[in-house]
Amino acid sequence: MYITCILNVYIIHEGIEYTYKTCILHIYTLHMNHFESLKLEKPNLSRIDIGKAMKKSMALQQKEGKSIAYQMSEPNYLYWDKIKHLEPPKGFSALEVWFVTKQVRRMSSRPTFIKAENEKPFNFLKLVCTDELLHRIDLETGGSIFAPYQLLSDQKKQKFLTRGIIEEAIASSQLEGANTTRKAAKDMIIQKREPRNRSERMIINNYKAMQVIEQDYKKKQMSIDLMFELHRILTDQDSEIPSGDRGRFRTDKDQIVVHSQSKRKIVHTPPKEAFLKKEISRFVQYANDEGGERFVHPIIKAIFLHFWIGYLHPFTDGNGRFARAIFYWYLLKHRYWTMIYLPISTVIKKSPEQYSMAYVYAEQDDLDITYFYDYHLKKIIQALDEFHSYVNRKVAENKEIDSLISKESNLNDRQKQSIHYLMSEGEGSFTTVSSYMSVYGISRLTASKDLHKLGELGYLQSRRSGKYIRYYLTHKLSNS
Repeated sequence: MYITCILNVYIIHEGIEYTYKTCILHIYTLHMNHFESLKLEKPNLSRIDIGKAMKKSMALQQKEGKSIAYQMSEPNYLYWDKIKHLEPPKGFSALEVWFVTKQVRRMSSRPTFIKAENEKPFNFLKLVCTDELLHRIDLETGGSIFAPYQLLSDQKKQKFLTRGIIEEAIASSQLEGANTTRKAAKDMIIQKREPRNRSERMIINNYKAMQVIEQDYKKKQMSIDLMFELHRILTDQDSEIPSGDRGRFRTDKDQIVVHSQSKRKIVHTPPKEAFLKKEISRFVQYANDEGGERFVHPIIKAIFLHFWIGYLHPFTDGNGRFARAIFYWYLLKHRYWTMIYLPISTVIKKSPEQYSMAYVYAEQDDLDITYFYDYHLKKIIQALDEFHSYVNRKVAENKEIDSLISKESNLNDRQKQSIHYLMSEGEGSFTTVSSYMSVYGISRLTASKDLHKLGELGYLQSRRSGKYIRYYLTHKLSNS
């Protein structure tokens, strides 16, 4: 009854006729505005004897060769909420450890181009591990990611490219609430099936956005129009985003807040509309490497752009997907072309709370963007490691396929990979001419010939399902 009354109020509000769904969204926004904001614990450092703490810190560094601040920042960049639970060095209190750490960070940090709403810049501390990690990323994502796999054909590399785009589209959407299994989403993309619900629509839109970035947008300069165009692709036909909200910046009337599902608190209130309008122009300038600021490594800068979109939150919805797409756009534009093979969101999805808190730490701990940078850089490294594990596994599996498939069959790599895919996906899995074309980037005629030959050899059997012909494994291989 209470809900009904509220709905009635909104239906007649200011003479506007609202749909039931719109009313629910209004009520949800009203409810969210009464959520508490997440506030980081700020320890009271007034009781610290500053001189004594610094002397003890210098003595410890001379003895061990590592400062307290280094130990609290490497291998993980820690905030007080983690440090207070650690065993402090002998003779130190947890408060003294945090005080010394903060002093060193303040003195060593440098301002970035990104401003908070109070007009102060976000700061960045280059960690000791940074150069080593950036060097590895430079080597691999600049073109030599396949160096250990020299025998891989171009067709297999194309398949890894397609996989990377598909996996990123799925995981990036799931981070923003898309509720579907990876297998169902992957089948939808490969089979070129129309999305059946909002979750699938989010994923297919993300997939199209990644494709257009890889094929076209990486050649273009950033602009407001390009941002709107990309946002419209990401939110096309999204049932929960009104058409008027696609490809436009939010206003103060939209009353947008970012909340944490697990903590049930508001973790970010985006800056006011006037600040957004002013800063988005600076964002475009920075993304185009204009303005004369000193050199920032492209990996670091791509991470900064990702963070900046998250902080500004320029749209009413889809900001996370948009921020991650901008990350890829910048790196592909700067010739980190193999980055598209690395679905970073699949790694982030394993620790979504850490991802969210990296933003919170950066905003609430003296505008220290190092928290977000440290998290994101290590996720790139993790994605690289997972990519190599995946390729090594596939190379080993390919050898098994070759031993299963008769040598006189004279199958090409595409056909072998297709058989392996069907074997690994299990009973009920199938492929079609269209999906085969999509995965390997070949013509319909070539795809038809490949699948027809597999049928002639007894490896596949075809069945009609509506307007599609689907190819399934025969018992010749399914029992292997």
